[in-house]
Amino acid sequence: MSDAQAREQAVAPQAIEPDDRPVQFEQLGRVVVATINRPRALNALNADVMTQLVDRFSELDVDPDVGCFVLTGSDRAFAAGADIKELQEQSYRSMMADNYFSRWDDFAALRTPKIAAVGGYALGGGCELAMMCDFVIAADSARFGQPEIKLGLMPGMGGTQRLTRLIGRSKAMDMILTGRMMDAEEAERSGLVSRVVPAEALRATALDAAETIAGYAKPIAMVAAETVDRADEVSLTEGVRTERRSYYALFDTAEAIEGMAAFSEKREPRFRP
Repeated sequence: MSDAQAREQAVAPQAIEPDDRPVQFEQLGRVVVATINRPRALNALNADVMTQLVDRFSELDVDPDVGCFVLTGSDRAFAAGADIKELQEQSYRSMMADNYFSRWDDFAALRTPKIAAVGGYALGGGCELAMMCDFVIAADSARFGQPEIKLGLMPGMGGTQRLTRLIGRSKAMDMILTGRMMDAEEAERSGLVSRVVPAEALRATALDAAETIAGYAKPIAMVAAETVDRADEVSLTEGVRTERRSYYALFDTAEAIEGMAAFSEKREPRFRP
């Protein structure tokens, strides 16, 4: 049994939603796991999934007792795209009027670190949702793709932008214009995922990473993640300037004072939530 599995058994999950809800939530210590739960639709993303996931995570984002989110699906599918039946009811006018998909921007903007634990298919909106997380841990069974072109569409949840930033223009063009899938090994080589693990170890590996992050001071993790995100948006000079200013500011925090004191005193740091 791994350390993560032992810790998971030792911490009783707090309230789990009824089995028929499209997103299941459970809290394990300072980690909150959200599981997309639409097995008959291969976890396709509809309005209910978006609303429940964004609403709950937004509430927990400001909770000092929550240090990391894990988002996952089933062994067969993380999320196999947006719900086509729901999309078929839309028009240009309705999409524009509702600013469709815009609530996913709220998910991407969450400040609590978030990990996507991907097994099976992560296609279309599922791939885009995984890319909104801070990093992706993939099972060796994972398959990624942006196949919207096969439906006469294109990515609409940020895929053209995030995929290009993660794997480069040529690779992104290949994926988006052909609609082909990328296996876990290629996804890791290309920079889409941080690591690949056996399918049976996916949950334990993701929880281990989340528990490590949640064990650090949440404000510091937030600042570090936000600073990394700046690399996609500004020049190197401006990015380094932002990093340095953030770094200087941390020296007046209780977390940095405690962390350096613990190092000097050869003990484990005692960070506040």
